[in-house]
Amino acid sequence: MNNVNLAQLRAFLAVVDAGGFGAASEALDISQSAVSHAVAAMERTVGCRVLVRQGRPRPTAFGERILCHARTAVSAADSIAELAARRDGLPTGTLRLAAPPTVCQGLLPELLTGWRHDYPRLAVHVFEGEDDEVADWLAGAAVDVAVLVDPPGGEGVRVGSDVFQALLPHDHPLAGEDVIDVTDLDDDPFLLSCGGCERHLREVYRLGKAQLAPAHRIREMGTLLAMVAAGMGVTVVPGLAAAMLDPRLVLVPLRQRVTRELVLTGPPGRPWHPAVTALVEAVAQRSPAQALSGG
Repeated sequence: MNNVNLAQLRAFLAVVDAGGFGAASEALDISQSAVSHAVAAMERTVGCRVLVRQGRPRPTAFGERILCHARTAVSAADSIAELAARRDGLPTGTLRLAAPPTVCQGLLPELLTGWRHDYPRLAVHVFEGEDDEVADWLAGAAVDVAVLVDPPGGEGVRVGSDVFQALLPHDHPLAGEDVIDVTDLDDDPFLLSCGGCERHLREVYRLGKAQLAPAHRIREMGTLLAMVAAGMGVTVVPGLAAAMLDPRLVLVPLRQRVTRELVLTGPPGRPWHPAVTALVEAVAQRSPAQALSGG
């Protein structure tokens, strides 16, 4: 039996990640026919289907079993190519980076601008997800690098420390205050962000010796902001959400100070892409006190 080759694995992963053969052809910069032939050849080699083709293509049961192995093989090949290309010490190639929405809006633009200037041959593709999704993507090799929220340990570099604040409509009676207590929010329906911030919000209420009784639970940050702007309630969000606000919304500091640590890191338990190591080291060199050791 012939061996599965990297071109076949890349085609398989591209269809899964891009959500279709046409989108995969654009991502790989090859024809859709070439993508189809590569996947079909892979299926002939392994002796069974790896994709369900009805509707949006998705892995079969066997495809799910080999997905992580395929990502590891392609990542390893890319790392070898990257090491070979880095004769001048500068990283090249493409990285997939994941981060929560507020980080994508409020923190990543500055980092990406700096990396584009320092590493012009390195492309960084950004994927937005909630805290738990981002951690799962990194662990499962769906992305190469991520900004994690309050990770339990390991290597990486802190890229920010974010303070939670009250989010109110601009015409709210408390909107002009310098600081408020979380109990001041009790007169309004509370909209709970459950996309990753819930544990931080519960800590805010614990410090305020108050009972958290949400009127609504919202996962998507965009929906949460729209509901507050429409006057449907108030909430508490990370300070980086400031980059996502329109004039109808204001942030007000809370007496109950709760922060989250944002850490740029590579995947746990396996070698990092050389370019990931370069980015983390570059950030650490600018802020040596923020570097983390393994643990």
